[in-house]
Amino acid sequence: MSGSHAPNHNYHLVDPSVWPIFCAFSTFIMFFGGVLYMHFDNVWVVSLGGILTLFGSYSWWGDVIKEGEHQGHHSPIVQLGLRYGMFLFIISEVMFFVAWFWAFFNASIFPTEAVNFMWPPEGIETLDPWHLPLVNTLVLLLSGCTVTWAHHSLIEGDRVMFKKMLFYTVALGAFFTCIQAYEYSHATFGFADGIYSSTFYMATGFHGFHVLIGTIFLLVNLFRAMAGHFKPDHHFGFEAAAWYWHFVDVVWLILFFCIYVGITG
Repeated sequence: MSGSHAPNHNYHLVDPSVWPIFCAFSTFIMFFGGVLYMHFDNVWVVSLGGILTLFGSYSWWGDVIKEGEHQGHHSPIVQLGLRYGMFLFIISEVMFFVAWFWAFFNASIFPTEAVNFMWPPEGIETLDPWHLPLVNTLVLLLSGCTVTWAHHSLIEGDRVMFKKMLFYTVALGAFFTCIQAYEYSHATFGFADGIYSSTFYMATGFHGFHVLIGTIFLLVNLFRAMAGHFKPDHHFGFEAAAWYWHFVDVVWLILFFCIYVGITG
């Protein structure tokens, strides 16, 4: 902008957008549909909500990418604000998982008469932590290494290695999801079989959902990298995805040692 319309500050005042409220209603439909699915096997509401959420997210984040990559609105001070926002978002996610860990620890450390004062409850055949859960732990730890390698390659200007390591991270994230789906399909207890199964699936299932979201997040960054986006000094979109992925790694380590290993120790 030029003349009297040029801003006299380094901030970016975004234009009004319909996408935030669109995504809010879409996610409400998706999670309400999830409740219907768990109680009545009704899949079309959660599917509709998921499709609308993906469309809204694609449109909203597409606008953000245009503002930062093509219109040059993401000045250093704007990027600092984005970093604060991502940090607070991850903190909110930490508290989200605290709720599920609290529920699991409350039930396991102080088992009640409802489960015969036993943990795991009688009849529950727990999963072997040194089988598929250990494999998934190694997969996520390796993916944390590859995403860090990708980040350092980008900073050093090695775009070939950056894209290669980012691809490996996406592949490892997808591999983790496949292994967890296989593990769930072979579990001997269902979601509604009691307090153990409910807390187990809520904690590990929501983590699996976050891995899926993080994988999509990194996949979008891979497509952007292939399109020539990101510079050594201007790549917060990828940096935010890397932060999120490390958060997912840390949560899984706590899940593995406290929920998988802890119940067999």
